[in-house]
Amino acid sequence: MTPIWPDHLFLVGCGNMAGQMLARWLACGLDPARVTVLRPSGKPVAEGVQVVTDYPSALPARTTVLLGMKPYQLGDVAASLAPLCGGDTRIVSILAGTRLAELRARFAQAGEIVRAMPNLPVGIGEGVTALHADAALPAASRGAVEAFIAPLGLAEWIADEGQFNEVTALSGCGPAFLFRFIDAFARAGEALGLPADQSARMALATVRGSASMAARASESPAILADRVASPGGMTRQGLNVLDADERLLKLLTDTLAAARDRGEEMARGG
Repeated sequence: MTPIWPDHLFLVGCGNMAGQMLARWLACGLDPARVTVLRPSGKPVAEGVQVVTDYPSALPARTTVLLGMKPYQLGDVAASLAPLCGGDTRIVSILAGTRLAELRARFAQAGEIVRAMPNLPVGIGEGVTALHADAALPAASRGAVEAFIAPLGLAEWIADEGQFNEVTALSGCGPAFLFRFIDAFARAGEALGLPADQSARMALATVRGSASMAARASESPAILADRVASPGGMTRQGLNVLDADERLLKLLTDTLAAARDRGEEMARGG
């Protein structure tokens, strides 16, 4: 999909996630002259990108605002930013746990508002970004938002906003869980007697190659696993351990549920 860049992009905050998103957009052709970053520290972001330490007197026409600060800062940000937003302002929020209704209440005069939940691999164009907007958002606007997000990786529209914590548990938190798996995979090889550095390299390459193969295959990962495993062979014996009592599925389900439940607690102010 060919990217569709906003006429102007105004980032409120440029921390780890928002910074990764911006870096990828710039690498894919976004003109830095069309970007302004509000950053209290004034620290430069990228060559050609304007960094300001306070809100401007006005936003350019047809600005897309990316809310990338901490969720607890929303009240203070909205007090200064909302008066600058008009009907041609599109707001994209990556604030965890902040629902559309609250965003609309805070930015009553803004135009379109979209929730987005990216994960860290967006910085290399292999991320996942969940998107949610009111059903009234026009199809053309949905397409424009998708085309803006496309350089970051997979974009998925979520119909039920109530599922955002489930989505965050799976794809938002998922990279950390997979990093932990890669580390454990390597340490297991070390426990069997392989040199630690060699086991780490082989584990990472195995995961990377397998993920690439799964992405290209027409079969599901479950079928691919069975195709690797010959009856009575080494792979099948190992799978028997993972599959016993669905222990791997139960472990991952418990992991995602714990992350989801924490998200719901945070949304309630816990």
